[in-house]
Amino acid sequence: MKHTSTLYLKFILIYIIFGFLCMFTTSTLGNELMLSGIKKNTSEKLYEEANVLASSYLPSYFSGNVTDWSVNLQLNAMKTYLDCSIWFVNADGSLITASTQDGTKAPEIIQDFNPAETGGSLYVIGDYHGYFDEDVMTIMAPVIQGFYTRGYLLMHAPISVLKDRCNQMMRPVQITVAVIYLISIIFLIAFYFLIYRVLRHITEAARQYASGNLDYEIPIHTEDEFGYLSASLNYMSSHLRDMEDYQKKIVGNVSHDFRSPLTSIKGYVEAMTDGTIPPELHDKYLKIILFETERLTDLTRDLLTLNEFDTKELMLTKTEFDVQEMIKRTAATFEVICTGKHISIQLLLLPGSVTVYADSGKIQQVLYNLIDNAIKFSEHDSVVTVEVTEKTGKAYISVKDSGIGIPRKDLQKIWERFYKSDASRGKDKKGTGLGLAIVKEAIQAHDERINVISTEGVGTEFIFSLTLVNPKKR
Repeated sequence: MKHTSTLYLKFILIYIIFGFLCMFTTSTLGNELMLSGIKKNTSEKLYEEANVLASSYLPSYFSGNVTDWSVNLQLNAMKTYLDCSIWFVNADGSLITASTQDGTKAPEIIQDFNPAETGGSLYVIGDYHGYFDEDVMTIMAPVIQGFYTRGYLLMHAPISVLKDRCNQMMRPVQITVAVIYLISIIFLIAFYFLIYRVLRHITEAARQYASGNLDYEIPIHTEDEFGYLSASLNYMSSHLRDMEDYQKKIVGNVSHDFRSPLTSIKGYVEAMTDGTIPPELHDKYLKIILFETERLTDLTRDLLTLNEFDTKELMLTKTEFDVQEMIKRTAATFEVICTGKHISIQLLLLPGSVTVYADSGKIQQVLYNLIDNAIKFSEHDSVVTVEVTEKTGKAYISVKDSGIGIPRKDLQKIWERFYKSDASRGKDKKGTGLGLAIVKEAIQAHDERINVISTEGVGTEFIFSLTLVNPKKR
C-alpha cells in the first residue's frame, strides 16, 4: 500500500504545482502579453489620429484660418475620445495650446525638446521630461505648413490607464483559468475512484498472490478494462487455487494407491521370508503379490498417459481406419472375462465399413476402457451393447451396459482423476480411477465430444464422436 499511496501523493503534488503554474503564468506572462498588445494597438491608434489631425487641421492654424480657441476646442474633443493629454507646440517646443487630463498642466515651453526622441518607434514611455507624475506613452506628429515643419502635436496616454484596461481584460481570463482548475478537481476525484482505487486493489491483489494468499479476491465488478483485468486476475487466482488443491489431491491419491499395494507386497514378502506363511501357501500369496504388482503397473501406465496430455506433448498420429473393425478386435479381447461372468457383448454395426480419421492407438484405448468399465459394472448374465451410427459427417460410438448405473450426484465427477463412486468401489478392485479421465482427454485431443447417460440401477451409456472420411448417406 505504501507504493500506491506514494503514487497518489505525487499525483496530488503535481496537480497543485500545475495549478500554481497555470495561475502564475496567466498572471505574469499572460498579463505582459496582453499589456504589450494593448500598447501596440493604442500607439497605432494614437499615431493615426495624431497624423490625421496634424496633416489635415492644424496647418490651418499657421496659415491664420484657425484660431487658438478653435484648436483648443478640437483638442478637448479628442482628449475625451482618446483618453489622453494633447499638446500643440511650436517647432521650438513652446506651447500653443493644450488639452490636459487629471489636472496635469502643460509647460509654457518644453525643456530640452527634441522632435527626434522617439527614434524609429511610434512612441516613447516615461514621465516625459518630468512633466508627469506617472509613466505615459508619448506620440509625436509633425505639423507641416508650406513644406516646413511649423509645429508638433504631442499625445500623452497614461500607462496606468492602459494597465487598468489590461487588468479588466485579464480578469475574465483569470476567472476562467481558476474555474477550469476548480472543475479539474472533479477529474481528480474521478481519477481517485475510477483509477487509483482500482490500481490499489489490483496492486494489493498482486502482493497477496505473491505472498501465497490465493484466496484474495479483487472487489471490482465494472464493465471496463479494469473490470476485465480484475475478473481475469480473480479467475487466475481461483484456477491456481484449484490447481493447488488438485495437486494436493493428486499427490494424496497417488500416494494412497501406491502405498496400499506396496504395503501388501511388503507384508506378504516379509511373512514368507520369516516363515510366518508356510511354503505350501507361497503359491497363493505370490498370486496376490502378482495382482498387486499389476495394479502398480496399470497405475504407472495410466499416469504416464495422462502426463502426455497435461504437458501437451501428446502428438496424435491420425490415420484413416475402419472403426467397426477396431470395435470387433477390441471386443474379442474380453472373451475370457465375459465367459467367466456370463456376459455377452452385442455389436450393432452399420453395413460396410465406417472409415474415420483419428489416432487409432488412442481410440482403441478409449474403446478398451469403456468396454472394460461396462463389463466390470454389469451383473452376471447381462449384455453389453456397442453400437455405431452416422450423422452429419460424424460416427457416433455408443457403449451401453445394464449394470449398477451412476448416481446423479456423481455424473460430473466421473471424469476426475482417481475418482471412484461409492457404488463402484466394491466392483472395481483393480481400477486406478484414471480410465475415464484418459478417455475424456483422448477424445478432447481429437476435438470431439463424449457424453454419458446413466440411471442408477438401470445402466450406463457412453457416446463419443469421430470424424468420418467421405461420409455416406445410409
